[in-house]
Amino acid sequence: MFSDIQQTVLTQQQIADLVARLGEQISRDYAHKNLLLVGVLRGAVVFFADLMRAITIPCRIDFIEVSSYGDGTSSSGTITLRKDVKGPLAGFDILLVEDMLDSGNTISYLRRHFQDCGAASVKCCVLLDKQSAHAPGISAEYVGTCAPDGFLVGYGLDFAQNYRHLPYIGILRPQVYQGQEHT
Repeated sequence: MFSDIQQTVLTQQQIADLVARLGEQISRDYAHKNLLLVGVLRGAVVFFADLMRAITIPCRIDFIEVSSYGDGTSSSGTITLRKDVKGPLAGFDILLVEDMLDSGNTISYLRRHFQDCGAASVKCCVLLDKQSAHAPGISAEYVGTCAPDGFLVGYGLDFAQNYRHLPYIGILRPQVYQGQEHT
């Protein structure tokens, strides 16, 4: 399985440093707010767990599950809400925690969803921003680092539910997924 990785993009230590920096910044920015961290399942679960431990202020957590990729390597463009958060959101400052800003479809959809639910504010934190993949004007308020082109796996990111367990992020060799689209 390690031979399926073409190149390492972020080492385990580099990821830990990014998460620590983001945790400090979020803790400062939300010090006197009613923070609700919402993890986007499933890709962000590893990042979410590390980030919530790096945040030093009280906060609540919940999860939402949406899908637009299936087992493929590109977004279908259609967002399917599979699991929503529980309880009323009025008065909460929501911070969406997502693994990667790619097409921007998921983040745009979730921002509208939570604004419609009455959240006091909705911002987004991503570990990776694949700037070449999304339209100008779509952004996250908290970004770990820019992502290179290529299909990224590891640290929660997957291809067809594989590679999530890797403690680093790498670019998957194209021959692993070429011809295996399941969109």
